[in-house]
Amino acid sequence: MPEGDTVWQTATRLHTALAGKVLTRTDFRVPAHATADLTGRTVLNVTPRGKHLLTRIEGGLTLHTHLRMDGAWKVFENGRRWTGGPAHQIRVILGTADRTAVGYRLPVLDLLRTADEERAVGHLGPDLLGPDWNPDQALANLLTDPARPLGEALLDQRNLAGIGNVYKSELCFLLGATPWLPIGALPADRVAKLPALARRLLVANRDRPVRSTTGRRGQDLFVYGRAPRPCLRCGTSIRVADQGDGSRERPTYWCPTCQSGPTPPHPETPRHPTN
Repeated sequence: MPEGDTVWQTATRLHTALAGKVLTRTDFRVPAHATADLTGRTVLNVTPRGKHLLTRIEGGLTLHTHLRMDGAWKVFENGRRWTGGPAHQIRVILGTADRTAVGYRLPVLDLLRTADEERAVGHLGPDLLGPDWNPDQALANLLTDPARPLGEALLDQRNLAGIGNVYKSELCFLLGATPWLPIGALPADRVAKLPALARRLLVANRDRPVRSTTGRRGQDLFVYGRAPRPCLRCGTSIRVADQGDGSRERPTYWCPTCQSGPTPPHPETPRHPTN
């Protein structure tokens, strides 16, 4: 799922492939930038910011992209067949003398001046994997609205950047609270450790090929995507129901025994999880 750790990995692959190299081919397949030509310019770096990717290019330009649910960046050696999806799903191509980066199904793609990056990412809270990480500020942001459900507060990238639906469900489980518990009702000792716990999970997974919050091989997650299987701690069937995040409803998983707090009256039938 494209959460902060996934975006970190994507940025690392792109940076390794492109940074310090001259672009020999660029192809923007979106109307707003269809005529843009960056050939001859050097890629300076590729930097993650929460769930956003900033590809900085010589001449004061930044390519801002966001994967959301289905987007992906793939890197191929020149001469290799591209395997990220059908050609009509390609949104941008960045080629160098030896590598080509292809952006598939990117719902957000904007070419802007590097000086204007704040327009794209300035609203974000402290980045869990970034140099600006500030646990005190993240906690203050989360507690701005004490009545807000914990799960919604965690997903709000203005509070802290990098948490998606998987980490939301897993963090709530580790905190022993349902995602519908008002964040202000979370016991003080658990509130205090929330930012550090969130960062620890993302740091532990940013270099892993398979995300894990349990430390158990083959049982990688405590609750996400596991309904109606038994809880790994107590054996109770994991539940699933939708929860809003301010923009859309997302399937949310919890253990009714290990997590205390309000829950929806009618949990749903298990279905394929989404981020």
